[in-house]
Amino acid sequence: MKVRHPFSAAAVLLASLCLAAAAETSSGKDEEGFVSMFNGKDLTGWEGSPGWWEVRDGILVSESTPEKPCKRSHYLYWKGGKPADFEMRFSFRIGGQANSGVQFRSETRPNWDAWGYQADLDSAGVYTGCLYQHVRGLVAQRGQKVRIDKLGKKTITEIGDAAELLKTVDRDGWNEYRVLAEGRRIVLWINGVLMCEVEDHEPKFALPSGIIALQMHQGPPMKAEFKDLRIRIQK
Repeated sequence: MKVRHPFSAAAVLLASLCLAAAAETSSGKDEEGFVSMFNGKDLTGWEGSPGWWEVRDGILVSESTPEKPCKRSHYLYWKGGKPADFEMRFSFRIGGQANSGVQFRSETRPNWDAWGYQADLDSAGVYTGCLYQHVRGLVAQRGQKVRIDKLGKKTITEIGDAAELLKTVDRDGWNEYRVLAEGRRIVLWINGVLMCEVEDHEPKFALPSGIIALQMHQGPPMKAEFKDLRIRIQK
């Protein structure tokens, strides 16, 4: 005989609501301490090469075309300070033959250039999720945990398969990047998945603090879009 439970549907609904509320609360706590870096309306708080960056429907956009080629890589500087230890989160979408990234713990250079660490991303999926640094090139590839000693010697541990990690990235849609910089340690995630981790002790290159900037890369036509930029600064 089938036993009916008249309150089972209500109980299931209540449990679902409780779980949803708990998830929302957890998400809210996870965002505690973060401040917005972009007002979604204009370039207030940012500075870059005139005519190359704009706001479209709440999104920071830079785009090159055959009629408007980008002949020299340049950056949009965030004017909110030069953080040392922080966590930054943002969403990105790239199109065309895009190569872009977010500089951090970096220095400004003439002609809107920048020098320092970069949370890398590209449409081909070669550099997405990698840590790049000018002069040294790729500091850590996707799927690597890297320790660099004072003399620049690398010790590399494989923590994931680069091709499998790339499958977690939406090549045509929006993705969330997470950058953590604490002391000598730098960690990158995309869509909640660990991409690479670095412990950098080489004083010549491991800048302890610096600017944050968005990259527009020279080369073939491309589009780089950023939104939901926020940061939690420790120092």
